[in-house]
Amino acid sequence: MNKILTPALLIVYGLFIGLLTSCQSGSATADDDVTAVPQTPVKVSYVSTGSLSDDIVLSASAAYQEKSYVKANTNGYIQSSSVQPGTFVKNNQILFRLITKEARAIGNDINQLDPGFKFSGISTIRAEKNGFVTLVSHQKGDYVQDGEALAVISNQSSLVFLLDLPYEMRGLALQNQILDITLPDGEKLKGTVSAALPSVDTLAQTQKLILKVNATHPIPENLIGKVRMVKSAASNTQLLPKSAVLTNETEDEFWVMKMINDSTAVKTIVKKGMENEKSVQILSPVFSAKDRLISTGNYGLADTAKVKIIR
Repeated sequence: MNKILTPALLIVYGLFIGLLTSCQSGSATADDDVTAVPQTPVKVSYVSTGSLSDDIVLSASAAYQEKSYVKANTNGYIQSSSVQPGTFVKNNQILFRLITKEARAIGNDINQLDPGFKFSGISTIRAEKNGFVTLVSHQKGDYVQDGEALAVISNQSSLVFLLDLPYEMRGLALQNQILDITLPDGEKLKGTVSAALPSVDTLAQTQKLILKVNATHPIPENLIGKVRMVKSAASNTQLLPKSAVLTNETEDEFWVMKMINDSTAVKTIVKKGMENEKSVQILSPVFSAKDRLISTGNYGLADTAKVKIIR
């Protein structure tokens, strides 16, 4: 049986449908409000004040400037030798004993005929300076001629390091300047710039500087050390962690992401100065000690990015 809707009943149905539609619309609005904007997790750092230097690391090789050539002082045979390569010898130490050819042939006969004659024909050869034997060219029993080289001794006090300095940087090398020399095993020596050789390498265009050192133990010749030279330095300057400074592909623009509130970071153009392995000098703008600058998670962030600071 069909029911006839009265005007009053139509009004009630209309109000019910309107209320239902309003509830659905309110629910959708509430859902939109609940949807959160994505936030990138980041870590922040603060500007610090300190000193920074722009350094260059160059190579230097050990060398002995003075080498003594031990020579025979007569024609004869080597009767004894007390040196080997690598031996350390002292000044006036006996290195070789020579016996002349004549003494070896008739020396004993003469002494038997006249014991008071005391003819031996033996001459001694001594070291003239302290040093290390780098070469021995004759051994016991060899026949040598007067003036022939028997051994080579590197003078211990003549140890230097030869630094290969690019010629365009010659202004960095000052007379009597003291430089740190780091050896492959981590040992550090102090080297004093004493002179520069009057020639340059044809291909590399580097000039050798002579660095005098005082080593407390033997340093092998041709050992390569690292020398750090300061190109420029600044003190009391703004410093940021290297990870906080971003750049474009051509590296002609630099910026940092600065927090303007607890959830928003903006791109701030900076002028970069010197840098090292950890820090970068910021020439401008001047940041306050309270400014929060993103150091982790900043790569690829757009200007006015939504972020979340993690501790």
